[in-house]
Amino acid sequence: MSNVVKRRTAQARSNRATARHQGAPAQAVEPNLARALRTTLEMMAIPGMSRQEGQIVQYVVDRLRSAGADASCITTDQAHTKTLLPGEIGNLVFKLPGTFRAPRRLLMAHLDTVPLCVGSKPLREGGIVRSGDPRTGIGADNRAGAAVVLCAALEILERKLPHPPLTFFWPVQEELGLQGVRHASLGLLGRPQLAFNWDGGSSEKLTVGATGAFRLTISIRGLASHAGGAPEYGVSAIAIAGLAIADLHRRGWHGDVRHGKRRGTSNIGFIEGGGATNVVTDHVVVRAEARSHDPKFRLEIATTIEQAFCDAAAAVRNVAGACGQATIERRHDYEAFRLADDEPCVVAAEAAVRAVGEAPLRATSNGGLDANWMTERGVPTVTLGCGQANVHTVAEQLLVPEFEQACRIALRLATGAQ
Repeated sequence: MSNVVKRRTAQARSNRATARHQGAPAQAVEPNLARALRTTLEMMAIPGMSRQEGQIVQYVVDRLRSAGADASCITTDQAHTKTLLPGEIGNLVFKLPGTFRAPRRLLMAHLDTVPLCVGSKPLREGGIVRSGDPRTGIGADNRAGAAVVLCAALEILERKLPHPPLTFFWPVQEELGLQGVRHASLGLLGRPQLAFNWDGGSSEKLTVGATGAFRLTISIRGLASHAGGAPEYGVSAIAIAGLAIADLHRRGWHGDVRHGKRRGTSNIGFIEGGGATNVVTDHVVVRAEARSHDPKFRLEIATTIEQAFCDAAAAVRNVAGACGQATIERRHDYEAFRLADDEPCVVAAEAAVRAVGEAPLRATSNGGLDANWMTERGVPTVTLGCGQANVHTVAEQLLVPEFEQACRIALRLATGAQ
């Protein structure tokens, strides 16, 4: 047997040992599902879009304290002072020492919602929760996930259930590009060895990998002139942007990007510029993104976008020969990841899903997750669903049976029940 194979075999044995409970298996208990749903509905109704999570953080803290949590075990970090745009408050962390020896487990779900969900009026109708206001979403993304994690903590506190060392983690600013987790104080988390994140999807789905992304800010400078009296002296920044976007679309570098066996996506998602129809616009700002599971192809998508705008800026000239200019800022949003089949958090999550009568379904995501940065920063994290559907729309729903299964799965993972 080669040294490489020996190392891999030893690592696999170590991973399996870590995933197994090191103490007497806890008995599985049924969570208070009626209380869990009430908690979710209350959390959905609390405003808390990205950067404005102070009120929802206080709600979680109050619930933990009412259930008997020691205030010294609850803290927030300073991530909100390091993010691209400052926020009200940092990530929330609640730690519990274990009642038996075992690897520390972390349960997490982001607290922020998108602006569409401010003013949420969740309404239950049978097995679904929908919006009672046609103008808003309900914020099931991700108040349902945050409630799953909170209710697991409440069950343990109030019923004094046996459990391994635990960290409950509620990040902020996920919807702005995973900013809370990216800047989290990892030292506050207690070095967890198994980490579980709740976000979108069905309760049996385990997201074990996700794409990586770049974000681009493109500033286009042209020359202003009177659009009626002397348009020939202007250099239109809007024309430059239009040419670049049309070129990317024509060559297959915008939208669903497929070149040979390589796959990715790109999007021009924001354009701003101009102030009057009688002025040749001299400044436009464009924001774009490039995604792929393949880091090399993702970089190629981003550089192709950049080159298209630079070429378009050079091509648009006035009668004097002056052209425009494109200045581009590229930011690495998050890196792609793929968890190993025998990663302890994956093994444990699959066992918990099976234990509640579901068949685990492994998936990879073409969107970013807090698990991207958790894994990148050394805490491999599997993401589970809790019944959200049609997220980021006014048709958003929470599927109650899926949410209830997620609560059962979370409590099993928190207690180490087999």
